[in-house]
Amino acid sequence: MTVLAVVGPTASGKSAAAVEIARARVAAGRPTEVVAVDAFTVYRGMDIATAKPTTAVRAELPHHLVDVLAPHEQLTAAGFRRLARQTIDGVRARGATPLLVGGSGLYFRAVVDPLAFPPTDPAVRAAIERRWADDPTGAHAHLAARDPDAAARIEPGNLRRTVRALEVIELTGTSFSGFDDGFERYESIYLDLEVGYLEPDPATLRDRIDRRAAAMVEQGLLDEARRLRGTGALSRTAAQAIGYAEAFMVLDGRLAEEQLAPAIARRTWRYAKRQRSWFRADPRCTAEEAGELIARFTAA
Repeated sequence: MTVLAVVGPTASGKSAAAVEIARARVAAGRPTEVVAVDAFTVYRGMDIATAKPTTAVRAELPHHLVDVLAPHEQLTAAGFRRLARQTIDGVRARGATPLLVGGSGLYFRAVVDPLAFPPTDPAVRAAIERRWADDPTGAHAHLAARDPDAAARIEPGNLRRTVRALEVIELTGTSFSGFDDGFERYESIYLDLEVGYLEPDPATLRDRIDRRAAAMVEQGLLDEARRLRGTGALSRTAAQAIGYAEAFMVLDGRLAEEQLAPAIARRTWRYAKRQRSWFRADPRCTAEEAGELIARFTAA
């Protein structure tokens, strides 16, 4: 039974295409269930900035891995892989087709490919985080001295990824870049995997991102962020989510409210560029128009 996947950068139209595909397939008597492959839609209460499917759409079509974790729960790629593969197995056991949808290249590959993940140790990671908490650039320089290849692939301001690389070096005694994790091999565990890749032209994508950021603010993102904080401490993953991190800055007085939408749009655009680079490196991802993809997957 085929596993379908619709991937692409933020605001590329993945979710809308997936809904059309699922509707058409269900109408044709081919049960299809959507599996969200995303680091943030898994969290309950994080709705506006994650662009979750509406309750009406979720009532109409089965959606999985949406609202399955509390915001304080930490999620890793390896942990998500376990959840997603169990979900896919369940969908197939019901005689339905899994339709994966998401923009996280890491999570997508973690689910469909036999990647290996380096070891982790919370205590070691916490110690490294404490050391470099106020100096992400210094952390990156330290990584560059120990593993220049890894540093070249990580943005200097990305403390989370820098800490992860340093953690692996500390635990294994070998370079993070030299860890044989299988990332260079695009060999899915699902032999019948069909991938559809959406990538609008840059001007269209930038406009969609700007409009989406403005809509988030208009829909009450600040109020939602305030409610999230009221639930207690957030996990590192949840607290760094695009939109929420910026909203927390406004609530803390570190960002003017009128700058919220532009700040979200800037960060989203940077993320979208990284997403494009990630998916373009995957030989299974050839950009096509949404209509072509919908027609192809409806007939698959």
